[in-house]
Amino acid sequence: MTGLTRRVLEARMRLPAAPPGAPGEEAMSESSGPLPEVVRDPRELRRRLDAARAHGARVAFVPTMGALHAGHLELVRHARSLADVVVVSIFVNPTQFGPREDLASYPRDLDGDLRLLAGVPADLVLAPSVEAVYPPGHATTVHVAGLTEGLCGAHRPGHFDGVATVVAKLFSMVGPCVAVFGRKDFQQLQVVRRMAADLDLPVTVIGRPTVREPDGLAMSSRNRYLTPEQRRRATALVEGLRAASSAFAAGQRDPAILQSLIRARLEGRVDGIDYVFVGDPETLRPYEGPVPRGRTALAAVAARIGRTRLIDNAELGTDDLGVPEDRPPGA
Repeated sequence: MTGLTRRVLEARMRLPAAPPGAPGEEAMSESSGPLPEVVRDPRELRRRLDAARAHGARVAFVPTMGALHAGHLELVRHARSLADVVVVSIFVNPTQFGPREDLASYPRDLDGDLRLLAGVPADLVLAPSVEAVYPPGHATTVHVAGLTEGLCGAHRPGHFDGVATVVAKLFSMVGPCVAVFGRKDFQQLQVVRRMAADLDLPVTVIGRPTVREPDGLAMSSRNRYLTPEQRRRATALVEGLRAASSAFAAGQRDPAILQSLIRARLEGRVDGIDYVFVGDPETLRPYEGPVPRGRTALAAVAARIGRTRLIDNAELGTDDLGVPEDRPPGA
C-alpha cells in the first residue's frame, strides 16, 4: 500500500494497516486518486473490518460480479453516504450459472473496475478466488423457499440457491454491515432480504432504484453483449413497463390487461420471452383477481435478444420510469 493510500484509508476509515506484503496492494490511479485496496483472503478482510468496527467505524458492502457500470457506482455512492468503510466484492459466482449460461464468457475487467471505484470512492475490494469461497469439501447450500419458485427461478433452476449461498458467505466474510443492492433484479433483492432475516444475519439490506440509460434501458453488465441493432430492440422491455405503469396510473388494476400491454411492446422485437409478470411485490405471487385497492404491483419481464437474456421490472404505483431524453413527454 502506498503512503498516500494508507493516509487516505486511515484518515477516512481508521482501518488498521495491512501487514507487509499483504495481497492486493495497489498503485495510485493517475486520474481519480488512490485505487481501492484489493483483498484476496476473506479471513484477512474480516480481521481488518472487525478491527475497524472495534474503533467505531460503520461498514457498508456492495456485492458485485464485476464488469461495473454506472448502476453499480450509484450503489457504491449510496454506500459511501451510509458508512465509514465501503467494501465492494468482485466475484463471478459459478454456482448461480446454469450449464448453458455464460459463466465462461461473463465479462471480467478487474483493473477497469478498480479505476471506476477509485472515483466513487470505495475503500476495499474483496476479490477472492473460487477456491477461497468454495474450499474443497464445501457441501452447504442455502435455499429460500417460496420466493425462488417463480419468475427467474422457474427458468434458471438452482440459480437462487447459488445466489443465496454466495451472499450468505459474503455476509459472513464482511460481518455486520449495511448491504446495498439494486432493484433491477427485484427477485434477487427479495430473496436476499428473506435469507438475511431468516438466518438472523447482522446485515441491513437496502434496495436502490434501477439506473437507466438515457433511452430507458436498465443498465446491465450483459448489455455489452448486444449488437447496435439488438441494443435498439432492447428498449422494448422498458417501453412495455411504461405502458403498464401508465395504465396503472389511469386506474387499470387487472393483471391480465397490464401483462398484455407489456407483451404487446415485446412482440416482434425480442427473440423470446421467459415471462411477463404482474403481481404482489412482497410474495412474488400473482394477485387473485384485480390488484387490491391501495396496493402496488410488481411488473417484471425477462426476455432474450439474440443470445442475451435481459430482465427489468417496475413497481407500478411507485416507480417513475420517466421518458427517454430524446423523446418529449407524451411522444
